[in-house]
Amino acid sequence: MKFSGKNVLVTGSSRGIGAEVAKTLAGFGLKVWVNYRSGAAQADAVKAEIEAAGGVAAVIGFDVSDEDAFVDAIKTIVDCDGELAYLVNNAGITNDKLALRMKTEEFMSVINANLTSCFIGCRESMKVMRKKKFGSVVNIASIVGETGNAGQTNYSASKGGVIAMTKSFAIEAASSGIRYNTVTPGFIATEMTDGLSEDIKNSFTSKIPMNRFGNASEVAETVAFLLSDHASYITGETLKVNGGMNMA
Repeated sequence: MKFSGKNVLVTGSSRGIGAEVAKTLAGFGLKVWVNYRSGAAQADAVKAEIEAAGGVAAVIGFDVSDEDAFVDAIKTIVDCDGELAYLVNNAGITNDKLALRMKTEEFMSVINANLTSCFIGCRESMKVMRKKKFGSVVNIASIVGETGNAGQTNYSASKGGVIAMTKSFAIEAASSGIRYNTVTPGFIATEMTDGLSEDIKNSFTSKIPMNRFGNASEVAETVAFLLSDHASYITGETLKVNGGMNMA
């Protein structure tokens, strides 16, 4: 896969989908900045795995919901590499609860971690990328941002907001040669889903036309495509990686 830029920041990449995205992009020759909030050891392990495979990586710890920290992190990357060519806004949290029992602060904590942080990343990347008239950003949303889900009003609102916001950024940045796209994973096999009972897994699988959970690598390859030069005429789009679960 062809990339014209040389580096990428992947937020929340110490584990799960983010870690797989980081390793995949490193495999295509990009220097990957592995971000973590609290899992320093896990981030170091991802970096070590990338380097063992011949790639280049650096670890940068900060909380994406902390605006000053996010701004400083991007400055650090640009000071080191001379650019930030690509960004993957992957970091996020859940705090599930039925809406009638959900406190406003529980709603806003997820909005800030998932949506506001994504806004900060998109805005700050545009400031940097427009100087070179080049850049690509992929925001990781979720199938529930398109369909909603009981017990996840906060999470679905945050991810639905990411989808809509990405389109607005794409419109504003297109004349500067910067692309913004979204990936919406469905049920993906990760540490989180590994903890589900077989009955629950079977219940979810029965709703997926491809009759299986996706793999993190399938999300990562989609992200790589959207970032790459092969998607140079694609912006403001949402690619669904969900095994056909939401075709509408």
